[in-house]
Amino acid sequence: MNQTIAIIGAGPVGLAAAAHALERGLDPVVLEKGPAVGHAVRQWSHVPMFSPWAFNVDAAAERLLKAAGWARPEGDAYPTGGDLVSQYLAPLAALPALRERIRLRTEVLAVSRRGFDKVRTAGRGNAPFALRCRAGGEETTLFADAVIDTSGTWFAPNPAGSGGLPAIGEAQNAGRIRYGMPDVLGADRARYAGRRVAVLGGGHSAVGTLTALAALPEAPAATAITWLYRGADVAKAYGGGAADQLSARGELGLRLAQLVESGRLTVETSYRLERIESDATGLRLIADDGRTVPVDELIVATGFRPDLGPLRELRVALDPALECPPVLAPLIDPNEHSCGTVRPHGAAELAHPEPGFYIAGMKAYGRAPTFLLATGHEQVRSIVAALAGDHEAARRVEFVLPETGVCSATPGGGQAGGAKTATAGCCGGPAPVPSTACCVQDHDAKAAGEPGCGCGGTTKTPELATA
Repeated sequence: MNQTIAIIGAGPVGLAAAAHALERGLDPVVLEKGPAVGHAVRQWSHVPMFSPWAFNVDAAAERLLKAAGWARPEGDAYPTGGDLVSQYLAPLAALPALRERIRLRTEVLAVSRRGFDKVRTAGRGNAPFALRCRAGGEETTLFADAVIDTSGTWFAPNPAGSGGLPAIGEAQNAGRIRYGMPDVLGADRARYAGRRVAVLGGGHSAVGTLTALAALPEAPAATAITWLYRGADVAKAYGGGAADQLSARGELGLRLAQLVESGRLTVETSYRLERIESDATGLRLIADDGRTVPVDELIVATGFRPDLGPLRELRVALDPALECPPVLAPLIDPNEHSCGTVRPHGAAELAHPEPGFYIAGMKAYGRAPTFLLATGHEQVRSIVAALAGDHEAARRVEFVLPETGVCSATPGGGQAGGAKTATAGCCGGPAPVPSTACCVQDHDAKAAGEPGCGCGGTTKTPELATA
């Protein structure tokens, strides 16, 4: 009997996991709470991706598609989220081999072991996973030999409050607040054009939204844009600029810098939102130091967090700050460095104390903001190889991520947010593999008997062999 793998989420990483499972003779079932594959991606269908097609198509998925006559779009073209769905995810899900294995409108409420709560140990590893699902208003239990959670974080945005809690009055004023990246230049144009709009955040979603608002026409009235930035120096938000090998991402930061310099945006730095009040004239955003910003609309682009509720009965090991696997934490912790390049990793780094359970994709990064889609493809390739018993393939690195051109031991330090040349990258570039280091300087320091460079912490990572 084939090993059954339950995959939570029919996004790009979940479907890639299913494609790899099929190639290895495993039996995947994909559980998607939305009405169609790519449910989360469809929410940002208007947003151009930073990475071109060459980095957005999984190898196993492409092999399945090519067998059906599919041709990948030009590798150097940049798709929108909508393009990713229509030209890649939808055709992939329509293949007979996958179509019958995808269950739409099926929400996973909880995952456990059959007959075992979290406390019970003896015989635990031999019990199948039990996934409590809800579909069509009815609850059922699905059993599987392994589980890969690729449900992402899109539907769990961080709140507006600076301490990780909602701002006082945030829920009461939800009608004038949007999260993530609304379609400012398209479907949501009438909501924002010519109005007073504040954008809270400093990541790529905030940057993209700010540049879109600035592109709205000024007639009959200009849109008044206020950027609420929690940090003291907005230079960090500009990213790597020309040094970023993902040129679309670098160009976005450069455009934002030009808007700030031109005065098109009003910038409030060190702004920590405490309270949201409303009256007939709109919203009043009040910081913890008393600064008040009057607006009509607030867009909260402060990142996302994983929904860990369904995993409560599993033995999951997570970093206490980032809520990601502990091995990844020192490599992606924004408190330590601003590197967007993390060396490829897979089953060894993503394993949990619960054998056969993995979190992959954006959710694997917890609260960290630096995830790239190609990282998720490599994650599930390795995980599925490990589940199939091919541990050599699971350890192997099969692709190289692009450099961001951004790093600093103190995020935002140096030129334009710590930008370096693409050849220098993070502390001298990615670490050689096999390695327990996060970067070249860390590798060299450890080779000399020192603890390391400091940007990646002291946590040892499992060894990866080169392809």
